[in-house]
Amino acid sequence: MARFLITGGAGFLGINLCRFLLAREHKVASLDIAAFDYPERDQIKEIRGDIRDRAAVDAAMAGVDFVVHAAAALPLYSPEEIRTTDIDGTRNVIDSARQHAVKRFVHISSTAVYGIPDRHPLREDDPRIGVGPYGEAKVAAEDICFEYREGGMIVPLIRPKSFVGPERLGVFALLYDWARDGRGFPLLGDGGNRYQLLDVEDLCVAIYLCCTLTDDVVNDTYNIGAKEFATMGEDYQAVLDYAGHGKKVTPLPAEPAIWLLRTLEALSLSPLYKWVYETAAKDSYVSIERAEAKLGFQPKYSNKDALLRNYQWYLDNQHAIRNTSGLSHRAPWSQGILRLAKQFF
Repeated sequence: MARFLITGGAGFLGINLCRFLLAREHKVASLDIAAFDYPERDQIKEIRGDIRDRAAVDAAMAGVDFVVHAAAALPLYSPEEIRTTDIDGTRNVIDSARQHAVKRFVHISSTAVYGIPDRHPLREDDPRIGVGPYGEAKVAAEDICFEYREGGMIVPLIRPKSFVGPERLGVFALLYDWARDGRGFPLLGDGGNRYQLLDVEDLCVAIYLCCTLTDDVVNDTYNIGAKEFATMGEDYQAVLDYAGHGKKVTPLPAEPAIWLLRTLEALSLSPLYKWVYETAAKDSYVSIERAEAKLGFQPKYSNKDALLRNYQWYLDNQHAIRNTSGLSHRAPWSQGILRLAKQFF
């Protein structure tokens, strides 16, 4: 039985990973500024604290075998919040882990570090060009991890594609809300681009492999995503078909729509940020060959499987979701002016 500390344990990935580890009889602690408001609360150790607070981090680190660093300020936060949380906070956590002789530090990064590339699939050694404060901070946080890895720590680094599953809302709540209410859904471009996603259960498996395989295998950087995925139009249409209202995805000319979204973002009228709408009409997928070959990673869910599993969870939990909004992946993002656009689909 190992002791795991999950930073951001009250978040979407955090709760799914907590459940995954508890099912395997491990001890779990959550360090998060948010409350761990789940039925499993009595089964874990909850530490309320900010990863920018070194004293709180040190207190949480005592007796820990493995750290999974999932805490981050997401793109809708202010640049200052993103910088201090994702960069300064990461240095706090990994340095504390080193001082407490933690066995492994698994860093959850993002494929946002690749920016908006012009070729695919993306591989782990491709250039990192972060877009906006979030992408830039994710690159800087990786550099900190590489520094400590070079200093002798075992630091598996995971770059997951956008992941969905139970408890996931965020930007995907737009699709689910419109599908449930019998609306079509607009897509930037013709919908023919391939856009890889990831089920959170598959991500939990990849994390666990990085905690259980040998040091020489796991001390590397890994892209993690679905193995089976179609075009964005096909995968999103599967959700509308499942909703059963006979609605279709609606392609929109990408260039004018992107200019409009840039304006709406600048006016704080849209929840969509640059990396989302700048990549939505383009191919976006990574090679998972390294994870397959070295970790033995075998994704269970396709894009469609993951989206439909998440959508069904959304339907089953509507009573707790309606009339809420926030900035995390666990809360539906406020639709802003896009709620008006919904009436036309």
